[in-house]
Amino acid sequence: MSKLIGIRHEDKYEMERRAPLTPYHVEQLINRKKLDIIVQTSPKRVFSDEEYLKAGAKIADNLDECCVILGVKEIPEAFFKPDRTYVFFSHVIKGQPHNMPMLRRMMELGCNLIDYEKIVDEQGRRLIFFGRYAGLAGMINSLWSLGLRLREYGYETPFIKIKQAHKYASLAEARKAISEVGIEIASKGLPTELQPFTIGFTGYGNVSQGAQEILGLLPAIEITPDELLKLNRIQDLPQNLIYKIVFHKEHLSARIIDNGFDLHEYHTNPERYHSIFEQYIPHLSMLVNGMYWDTKYPRIVTKDYLAKLFSQGRPKLTVIGDITCDVDGSIEITHKGTEIDDPIFVYNPFTRKPTMGYKGEGMLVMAVDILPSELPRDASNAFSDALLNYIKPIADCDFKESYDDLDLPRPIKKALILHNGQLTNDYKYIEKYLNK
Repeated sequence: MSKLIGIRHEDKYEMERRAPLTPYHVEQLINRKKLDIIVQTSPKRVFSDEEYLKAGAKIADNLDECCVILGVKEIPEAFFKPDRTYVFFSHVIKGQPHNMPMLRRMMELGCNLIDYEKIVDEQGRRLIFFGRYAGLAGMINSLWSLGLRLREYGYETPFIKIKQAHKYASLAEARKAISEVGIEIASKGLPTELQPFTIGFTGYGNVSQGAQEILGLLPAIEITPDELLKLNRIQDLPQNLIYKIVFHKEHLSARIIDNGFDLHEYHTNPERYHSIFEQYIPHLSMLVNGMYWDTKYPRIVTKDYLAKLFSQGRPKLTVIGDITCDVDGSIEITHKGTEIDDPIFVYNPFTRKPTMGYKGEGMLVMAVDILPSELPRDASNAFSDALLNYIKPIADCDFKESYDDLDLPRPIKKALILHNGQLTNDYKYIEKYLNK
């Protein structure tokens, strides 16, 4: 007999409006899979309580009856009940200190934890993700930020017509608006003083691909990192083109001993490598960071480097769109993930302090922590579509059985971080963070 499924109200952020399952998919699960679904009431979710009611779900103030509970972001410790199964982005796999108390509480209560981030195929590719929408919204926000910052510098550009992502009713509306900006750039060009106009991307996964998708609405051509270094020497560059550069790992880091690069060695012995990305920074108008990063890898933009760069005058680099938003991470000046209603700050490299907004001396950074929630309906639809077929097996699974005997699809089983309150074998390494 299937367990009662719950969809929780998101409460980590005021403007978190996403849902793991949409009313459309809830209706399919109720009618075709014969599941019972309770949706926790929410005044801000992009899908109203009424939409879920029409789909056949029940609406409740709490999910105490539910054995399987689906969410998006981290869950407060007080919410957990004994022996339940929770499916959400837990952000514990790197041993994130701020989430260790939450994980300990789940262990104390004998909970099961399935993390979307670890639902992958045999090649390790994520199957259920918001990453593309983080890239889409992040690039929209970065272009919006660019328009504001360039106006602050005295340049009127078509970018000023772009709005922050959440102010568009849909992704389609945002695309239309940015396409119109692209037409204007193609016909009228950008100011001569800004030429050549270059936008660099790190990463080549879902996040970076989403960001590049938005740039594709503008008149852009792709060049290599080596060509970027030579671009300023070319005479009579067209003013109505944007140059796109995608940086791969070999452009970011090199072996300390001889500046070589070996991908396997880089992943297994990153301490042998140092950043070489600084050679490209002076040639970029905007940097969009969409790569995976961990503390064992070199940073690509450091506070020390920016102090040196700004000491030579205002640099060409105007905006950093830090979509991955690793705090004190690959972009060292990202001191925090920002809120949707206060999304950008200017980092002063001399005082080493940030000021919220787009004014002041220094580097403007866009680092919204929950970017997909700026496109909540589109992002939830795509996420729910990917999650749909896993709900019934999770609901039917008897989690009291041993791990080896669990009847779950392989990607879900591999994403089971806690089983009856115990770390599963693939996640035993998290113990060292729990004990800190």
